[in-house]
Amino acid sequence: MRTLLESIEAPAHWGGAPAFAERFRFISPLLPPLDEVLEDFRAAYDAGVITNAACVRRFEEQSAAYLGARDCVGVSSCTSGLTLVMRALELAGEVIVPSFTFFATAHAIRWNGLTPVLADCDRETWNIDPADVERKITARTSAIVAVHMYGNPANVDALSNLARKHNLKLIFDAAHAFGSQRLGLPVGQFGDAEVFSLSPTKLLVAGEGGLVATADRDLARAVRLMRNYGDDGSYDPQFLGQNARLGEFNAALGLHGLPLVNKKVQRRNQIARMYVDGLTGLPGVTFQKVEAGNRSTYKDFSIHVDGSLFGCTRDQLAQALLTENIETKKYFYPPLHKQTLYRQFDRTALPNTNYVADNVLSLPIYETLPDSTIACIIDSIKRIQGFVAHRSFEANAKS
Repeated sequence: MRTLLESIEAPAHWGGAPAFAERFRFISPLLPPLDEVLEDFRAAYDAGVITNAACVRRFEEQSAAYLGARDCVGVSSCTSGLTLVMRALELAGEVIVPSFTFFATAHAIRWNGLTPVLADCDRETWNIDPADVERKITARTSAIVAVHMYGNPANVDALSNLARKHNLKLIFDAAHAFGSQRLGLPVGQFGDAEVFSLSPTKLLVAGEGGLVATADRDLARAVRLMRNYGDDGSYDPQFLGQNARLGEFNAALGLHGLPLVNKKVQRRNQIARMYVDGLTGLPGVTFQKVEAGNRSTYKDFSIHVDGSLFGCTRDQLAQALLTENIETKKYFYPPLHKQTLYRQFDRTALPNTNYVADNVLSLPIYETLPDSTIACIIDSIKRIQGFVAHRSFEANAKS
Protein backbone atom coordinates (compact mmCIF):
# COMPACT_ATOMS: atom_id res chain seq x y z
CA MET A 1 0.00 0.00 0.00
CA ARG A 2 1.34 3.43 -1.00
CA THR A 3 2.00 5.97 1.71
CA LEU A 4 0.46 9.45 1.53
CA LEU A 5 3.86 10.86 0.59
CA GLU A 6 4.21 8.41 -2.30
CA SER A 7 0.84 9.50 -3.65
CA ILE A 8 1.96 13.14 -3.91
CA GLU A 9 3.68 14.12 -7.15
CA ALA A 10 7.32 14.68 -6.24
CA PRO A 11 8.85 18.07 -7.07
CA ALA A 12 11.90 18.03 -9.36
CA HIS A 13 14.29 18.47 -6.42
CA TRP A 14 13.10 15.10 -5.12
CA GLY A 15 13.16 13.26 -8.44
CA GLY A 16 10.01 14.45 -10.19
CA ALA A 17 9.74 16.14 -13.58
CA PRO A 18 10.52 19.90 -13.55
CA ALA A 19 7.64 22.32 -14.00
CA PHE A 20 9.42 23.98 -16.95
CA ALA A 21 11.52 22.19 -19.54
CA GLU A 22 13.92 25.15 -19.73
CA ARG A 23 14.80 27.99 -17.41
CA PHE A 24 13.18 31.31 -18.37
CA ARG A 25 14.40 34.80 -17.56
CA PHE A 26 13.79 36.20 -14.09
CA ILE A 27 13.34 39.69 -15.57
CA SER A 28 12.76 40.83 -19.14
CA PRO A 29 12.25 44.54 -19.88
CA LEU A 30 9.37 45.51 -22.17
CA LEU A 31 10.89 48.06 -24.53
CA PRO A 32 9.37 50.42 -27.11
CA PRO A 33 9.99 49.77 -30.83
CA LEU A 34 13.63 50.52 -31.66
CA ASP A 35 12.82 52.37 -34.89
CA GLU A 36 10.73 54.89 -32.93
CA VAL A 37 13.56 55.45 -30.45
CA LEU A 38 16.13 55.87 -33.24
CA GLU A 39 13.91 58.36 -35.03
CA ASP A 40 14.12 60.68 -32.02
CA PHE A 41 17.81 59.98 -31.47
CA ARG A 42 18.79 60.56 -35.11
CA ALA A 43 18.66 64.36 -34.92
CA ALA A 44 21.04 64.36 -31.98
CA TYR A 45 23.30 61.84 -33.67
CA ASP A 46 23.41 63.79 -36.94
CA ALA A 47 24.14 67.01 -35.06
CA GLY A 48 26.88 65.33 -33.05
CA VAL A 49 25.28 66.44 -29.76
CA ILE A 50 24.56 63.14 -28.02
CA THR A 51 24.36 64.05 -24.34
CA ASN A 52 22.36 66.58 -22.29
CA ALA A 53 20.59 68.06 -25.30
CA ALA A 54 17.10 68.20 -26.83
CA CYS A 55 16.00 64.62 -26.06
CA VAL A 56 17.09 64.99 -22.44
CA ARG A 57 15.16 68.26 -22.06
CA ARG A 58 12.00 66.73 -23.56
CA PHE A 59 12.34 63.66 -21.40
CA GLU A 60 12.74 65.79 -18.27
CA GLU A 61 9.69 67.90 -19.17
CA GLN A 62 7.44 64.92 -19.98
CA SER A 63 8.58 63.02 -16.89
CA ALA A 64 7.84 66.05 -14.70
CA ALA A 65 4.38 66.28 -16.27
CA TYR A 66 3.71 62.59 -15.58
CA LEU A 67 4.87 62.89 -11.97
CA GLY A 68 3.26 66.25 -11.29
CA ALA A 69 6.69 67.50 -10.21
CA ARG A 70 7.92 71.05 -10.66
CA ASP A 71 11.32 69.92 -11.97
CA CYS A 72 12.94 66.73 -13.20
CA VAL A 73 16.67 66.48 -13.84
CA GLY A 74 18.07 63.60 -15.89
CA VAL A 75 21.24 62.02 -14.51
CA SER A 76 23.41 59.01 -15.26
CA SER A 77 21.91 56.79 -12.55
CA CYS A 78 19.75 56.81 -9.45
CA THR A 79 22.91 56.46 -7.37
CA SER A 80 24.54 59.53 -8.93
CA GLY A 81 21.27 61.41 -8.47
CA LEU A 82 21.16 60.58 -4.77
CA THR A 83 24.83 61.50 -4.40
CA LEU A 84 24.37 64.88 -6.09
CA VAL A 85 21.20 65.71 -4.16
CA MET A 86 22.92 65.08 -0.84
CA ARG A 87 25.88 67.20 -1.93
CA ALA A 88 23.66 70.01 -3.18
CA LEU A 89 21.72 70.05 0.11
CA GLU A 90 25.05 70.44 1.96
CA LEU A 91 24.28 67.65 4.39
CA ALA A 92 26.60 66.98 7.28
CA GLY A 93 26.88 64.46 10.09
CA GLU A 94 24.39 61.57 10.15
CA VAL A 95 21.76 60.42 7.69
CA ILE A 96 19.10 57.89 8.70
CA VAL A 97 18.52 55.15 6.13
CA PRO A 98 16.79 51.75 6.20
CA SER A 99 18.99 48.70 6.55
CA PHE A 100 16.54 46.81 4.31
CA THR A 101 17.47 48.35 0.97
CA PHE A 102 19.81 47.94 -1.98
CA PHE A 103 23.30 48.98 -0.93
CA ALA A 104 23.48 51.81 -3.47
CA THR A 105 21.16 53.85 -1.23
CA ALA A 106 23.81 53.86 1.49
CA HIS A 107 26.71 54.16 -0.97
CA ALA A 108 25.46 57.65 -1.89
CA ILE A 109 25.58 58.60 1.80
CA ARG A 110 29.13 57.37 2.28
CA TRP A 111 30.40 58.96 -0.95
CA ASN A 112 29.41 62.27 0.63
CA GLY A 113 31.44 61.54 3.76
CA LEU A 114 28.27 61.18 5.83
CA THR A 115 27.53 58.59 8.50
CA PRO A 116 24.65 56.22 7.75
CA VAL A 117 22.44 55.45 10.74
CA LEU A 118 20.59 52.22 10.03
CA ALA A 119 16.89 52.12 10.85
CA ASP A 120 14.51 49.20 11.12
CA CYS A 121 11.71 48.49 8.67
CA ASP A 122 8.02 48.08 9.29
CA ARG A 123 7.17 44.39 9.73
CA GLU A 124 4.22 44.56 7.30
CA THR A 125 5.03 47.15 4.62
CA TRP A 126 8.80 46.44 4.70
CA ASN A 127 9.42 50.18 4.33
CA ILE A 128 11.42 52.24 6.83
CA ASP A 129 9.66 52.47 10.22
CA PRO A 130 9.01 56.13 11.16
CA ALA A 131 8.95 55.23 14.87
CA ASP A 132 12.45 53.79 14.67
CA VAL A 133 13.57 56.77 12.60
CA GLU A 134 12.51 59.10 15.40
CA ARG A 135 14.40 56.98 17.93
CA LYS A 136 17.55 57.37 15.82
CA ILE A 137 17.44 61.18 15.47
CA THR A 138 20.26 63.00 17.28
CA ALA A 139 21.79 66.46 17.23
CA ARG A 140 24.05 65.21 14.39
CA THR A 141 21.20 64.07 12.12
CA SER A 142 20.82 66.15 8.96
CA ALA A 143 18.53 64.04 6.79
CA ILE A 144 16.31 61.00 6.37
CA VAL A 145 16.66 58.87 3.25
CA ALA A 146 13.62 56.62 2.85
CA VAL A 147 12.96 53.97 0.19
CA HIS A 148 9.73 53.02 -1.58
CA MET A 149 10.52 49.31 -1.34
CA TYR A 150 9.62 47.45 -4.57
CA GLY A 151 7.57 50.54 -5.49
CA ASN A 152 5.41 50.34 -2.35
CA PRO A 153 5.03 53.96 -1.19
CA ALA A 154 6.66 54.68 2.15
CA ASN A 155 4.79 56.39 4.99
CA VAL A 156 5.25 59.83 3.48
CA ASP A 157 3.09 61.71 5.97
CA ALA A 158 4.83 60.40 9.08
CA LEU A 159 8.28 60.93 7.61
CA SER A 160 7.42 64.45 6.43
CA ASN A 161 6.14 65.32 9.90
CA LEU A 162 9.39 64.05 11.44
CA ALA A 163 11.48 66.05 8.97
CA ARG A 164 9.57 69.25 9.76
CA LYS A 165 9.61 68.63 13.52
CA HIS A 166 13.38 68.11 13.63
CA ASN A 167 14.34 70.44 10.75
CA LEU A 168 15.74 67.62 8.62
CA LYS A 169 16.00 67.13 4.90
CA LEU A 170 13.87 64.30 3.49
CA ILE A 171 15.01 62.39 0.42
CA PHE A 172 13.26 59.41 -1.14
CA ASP A 173 15.11 56.70 -2.98
CA ALA A 174 12.34 56.10 -5.51
CA ALA A 175 14.40 53.76 -7.68
CA HIS A 176 11.53 51.25 -7.88
CA ALA A 177 8.65 53.70 -7.85
CA PHE A 178 8.14 55.44 -11.20
CA GLY A 179 4.39 54.86 -11.59
CA SER A 180 3.63 54.42 -7.87
CA GLN A 181 1.00 56.52 -6.14
CA ARG A 182 0.51 57.62 -2.54
CA LEU A 183 -3.22 58.24 -1.87
CA GLY A 184 -3.78 59.13 -5.53
CA LEU A 185 -0.73 61.39 -5.86
CA PRO A 186 2.19 60.18 -7.98
CA VAL A 187 5.39 59.36 -6.14
CA GLY A 188 7.76 62.12 -7.23
CA GLN A 189 6.04 64.96 -5.37
CA PHE A 190 7.30 64.25 -1.87
CA GLY A 191 10.19 65.32 0.33
CA ASP A 192 12.97 67.62 -0.77
CA ALA A 193 13.68 65.28 -3.69
CA GLU A 194 12.75 61.86 -5.03
CA VAL A 195 15.27 60.01 -7.17
CA PHE A 196 14.27 57.37 -9.73
CA SER A 197 16.22 54.67 -11.52
CA LEU A 198 15.87 54.01 -15.25
CA SER A 199 17.92 50.79 -15.43
CA PRO A 200 16.60 47.69 -17.27
CA THR A 201 14.97 46.12 -14.19
CA LYS A 202 12.67 49.13 -13.70
CA LEU A 203 9.31 49.96 -15.29
CA LEU A 204 10.59 53.08 -17.05
CA VAL A 205 13.72 51.97 -18.87
CA ALA A 206 16.37 54.20 -20.41
CA GLY A 207 19.10 51.57 -20.54
CA GLU A 208 20.91 53.38 -17.76
CA GLY A 209 20.00 56.63 -16.10
CA GLY A 210 18.10 58.33 -13.32
CA LEU A 211 15.74 61.22 -12.63
CA VAL A 212 15.76 63.69 -9.76
CA ALA A 213 12.26 65.08 -9.12
CA THR A 214 11.92 68.11 -6.85
CA ALA A 215 9.78 71.16 -6.13
CA ASP A 216 12.90 73.09 -5.07
CA ARG A 217 14.09 75.11 -8.06
CA ASP A 218 17.42 75.95 -6.43
CA LEU A 219 18.05 72.26 -5.80
CA ALA A 220 17.10 71.38 -9.38
CA ARG A 221 19.47 74.04 -10.72
CA ALA A 222 22.30 72.81 -8.50
CA VAL A 223 21.86 69.17 -9.58
CA ARG A 224 21.60 70.23 -13.22
CA LEU A 225 24.97 71.97 -12.94
CA MET A 226 26.56 69.30 -10.76
CA ARG A 227 25.83 66.53 -13.28
CA ASN A 228 28.19 68.46 -15.59
CA TYR A 229 31.04 68.88 -13.06
CA GLY A 230 29.29 71.94 -11.61
CA ASP A 231 30.08 73.98 -14.73
CA ASP A 232 27.43 76.34 -16.14
CA GLY A 233 29.42 76.84 -19.32
CA SER A 234 31.69 79.54 -17.94
CA TYR A 235 34.47 77.05 -17.16
CA ASP A 236 34.27 78.31 -13.59
CA PRO A 237 32.37 75.61 -11.61
CA GLN A 238 29.96 76.84 -8.98
CA PHE A 239 29.57 73.41 -7.38
CA LEU A 240 31.75 70.39 -6.78
CA GLY A 241 30.12 68.16 -9.38
CA GLN A 242 30.95 65.10 -11.45
CA ASN A 243 30.16 63.59 -14.83
CA ALA A 244 26.62 62.37 -14.25
CA ARG A 245 25.11 63.36 -17.59
CA LEU A 246 22.26 61.49 -19.27
CA GLY A 247 22.86 60.51 -22.88
CA GLU A 248 20.49 61.46 -25.70
CA PHE A 249 19.88 57.85 -26.69
CA ASN A 250 18.96 56.98 -23.10
CA ALA A 251 16.59 59.93 -23.00
CA ALA A 252 15.01 58.91 -26.33
CA LEU A 253 14.49 55.39 -24.99
CA GLY A 254 12.92 56.84 -21.85
CA LEU A 255 10.68 59.17 -23.86
CA HIS A 256 9.16 56.27 -25.74
CA GLY A 257 8.91 54.20 -22.59
CA LEU A 258 6.79 56.78 -20.77
CA PRO A 259 3.53 55.86 -22.57
CA LEU A 260 4.04 52.22 -21.52
CA VAL A 261 4.34 52.87 -17.78
CA ASN A 262 0.67 52.77 -16.76
CA LYS A 263 0.01 49.54 -18.64
CA LYS A 264 3.11 48.01 -17.06
CA VAL A 265 1.92 48.98 -13.60
CA GLN A 266 -1.53 47.56 -14.35
CA ARG A 267 -0.11 44.24 -15.58
CA ARG A 268 2.27 43.88 -12.64
CA ASN A 269 -0.59 44.51 -10.23
CA GLN A 270 -2.58 41.79 -12.01
CA ILE A 271 0.32 39.36 -11.60
CA ALA A 272 0.73 40.35 -7.94
CA ARG A 273 -2.96 39.63 -7.34
CA MET A 274 -2.56 36.22 -8.99
CA TYR A 275 0.33 35.39 -6.66
CA VAL A 276 -1.54 36.61 -3.58
CA ASP A 277 -4.77 34.83 -4.51
CA GLY A 278 -2.91 31.63 -5.37
CA LEU A 279 -0.63 31.51 -2.33
CA THR A 280 -2.88 32.94 0.41
CA GLY A 281 -3.47 30.32 3.07
CA LEU A 282 -0.30 28.40 2.29
CA PRO A 283 1.42 27.72 5.65
CA GLY A 284 4.27 30.13 6.33
CA VAL A 285 3.74 32.40 3.29
CA THR A 286 2.89 36.07 3.81
CA PHE A 287 3.11 39.19 1.64
CA GLN A 288 4.24 42.81 1.71
CA LYS A 289 1.36 45.07 2.74
CA VAL A 290 0.43 47.95 0.43
CA GLU A 291 -1.62 50.48 2.39
CA ALA A 292 -5.18 51.18 1.21
CA GLY A 293 -5.28 53.96 -1.36
CA ASN A 294 -1.69 53.41 -2.46
CA ARG A 295 -0.44 51.92 -5.73
CA SER A 296 2.77 49.93 -5.96
CA THR A 297 4.62 49.37 -9.20
CA TYR A 298 5.62 45.90 -7.99
CA LYS A 299 9.04 46.38 -9.48
CA ASP A 300 9.58 43.16 -7.54
CA PHE A 301 7.06 40.79 -6.04
CA SER A 302 8.37 39.09 -2.92
CA ILE A 303 6.95 36.63 -0.45
CA HIS A 304 8.00 36.02 3.15
CA VAL A 305 8.67 32.37 3.95
CA ASP A 306 8.49 31.22 7.57
CA GLY A 307 10.35 27.94 7.32
CA SER A 308 8.98 26.61 10.61
CA LEU A 309 5.47 26.72 9.14
CA PHE A 310 6.22 26.17 5.45
CA GLY A 311 8.24 23.01 6.02
CA CYS A 312 11.55 24.22 4.57
CA THR A 313 13.57 27.41 4.67
CA ARG A 314 13.52 30.27 2.19
CA ASP A 315 16.87 29.09 0.79
CA GLN A 316 15.66 25.51 0.45
CA LEU A 317 12.54 26.68 -1.35
CA ALA A 318 14.66 28.79 -3.71
CA GLN A 319 16.83 25.77 -4.53
CA ALA A 320 13.78 23.57 -5.07
CA LEU A 321 12.25 26.15 -7.41
CA LEU A 322 15.51 26.41 -9.34
CA THR A 323 15.34 22.65 -9.92
CA GLU A 324 11.90 23.33 -11.41
CA ASN A 325 13.71 25.85 -13.71
CA ILE A 326 12.15 28.77 -11.83
CA GLU A 327 14.73 31.41 -10.90
CA THR A 328 14.17 33.55 -7.80
CA LYS A 329 16.11 36.31 -6.03
CA LYS A 330 16.55 37.36 -2.41
CA TYR A 331 15.88 41.11 -2.67
CA PHE A 332 17.43 42.37 -0.38
CA TYR A 333 19.49 39.89 1.57
CA PRO A 334 21.73 40.39 3.40
CA PRO A 335 20.53 43.76 4.70
CA LEU A 336 23.02 46.58 5.11
CA HIS A 337 23.85 45.87 8.76
CA LYS A 338 25.13 42.41 7.78
CA GLN A 339 27.29 43.61 4.87
CA THR A 340 31.05 44.16 5.03
CA LEU A 341 30.89 47.89 4.29
CA TYR A 342 28.12 48.61 6.78
CA ARG A 343 28.57 46.26 9.75
CA GLN A 344 30.45 49.03 11.54
CA PHE A 345 27.23 51.09 11.57
CA ASP A 346 25.15 48.31 13.19
CA ARG A 347 24.48 50.00 16.53
CA THR A 348 21.02 48.81 17.57
CA ALA A 349 18.83 45.76 17.17
CA LEU A 350 16.87 45.65 13.91
CA PRO A 351 14.46 42.78 14.57
CA ASN A 352 11.98 43.55 11.79
CA THR A 353 14.73 43.91 9.22
CA ASN A 354 16.15 40.53 10.22
CA TYR A 355 12.67 38.98 10.14
CA VAL A 356 11.97 40.26 6.62
CA ALA A 357 15.39 40.03 4.97
CA ASP A 358 16.23 36.56 6.31
CA ASN A 359 13.06 35.11 4.80
CA VAL A 360 12.24 37.18 1.71
CA LEU A 361 12.02 35.54 -1.72
CA SER A 362 11.37 37.46 -4.93
CA LEU A 363 9.37 35.66 -7.62
CA PRO A 364 9.44 36.36 -11.38
CA ILE A 365 7.30 39.34 -12.38
CA TYR A 366 7.30 41.24 -15.66
CA GLU A 367 4.74 42.35 -18.18
CA THR A 368 5.20 39.63 -20.80
CA LEU A 369 4.93 36.69 -18.38
CA PRO A 370 1.75 34.83 -19.37
CA ASP A 371 -0.90 33.88 -16.83
CA SER A 372 -0.12 30.23 -17.46
CA THR A 373 3.48 30.72 -16.31
CA ILE A 374 2.36 32.49 -13.13
CA ALA A 375 -0.12 29.68 -12.44
CA CYS A 376 2.62 27.09 -12.90
CA ILE A 377 4.95 28.95 -10.48
CA ILE A 378 2.16 29.07 -7.90
CA ASP A 379 1.46 25.37 -8.41
CA SER A 380 5.16 24.55 -8.02
CA ILE A 381 5.37 26.39 -4.68
CA LYS A 382 2.24 24.61 -3.45
CA ARG A 383 3.56 21.25 -4.61
CA ILE A 384 6.88 21.78 -2.83
CA GLN A 385 5.15 22.84 0.37
CA GLY A 386 2.78 19.89 0.28
CA PHE A 387 5.60 17.45 -0.35
CA VAL A 388 7.93 18.71 2.39
CA ALA A 389 5.05 19.00 4.87
CA HIS A 390 3.95 15.41 4.33
CA ARG A 391 7.53 14.18 4.31
CA SER A 392 8.01 15.79 7.71
CA PHE A 393 4.69 14.35 8.93
CA GLU A 394 5.60 10.79 7.92
CA ALA A 395 9.11 11.14 9.37
CA ASN A 396 7.61 12.24 12.69
CA ALA A 397 5.06 9.43 12.57
CA LYS A 398 7.80 6.84 12.13
CA SER A 399 9.80 8.23 15.03
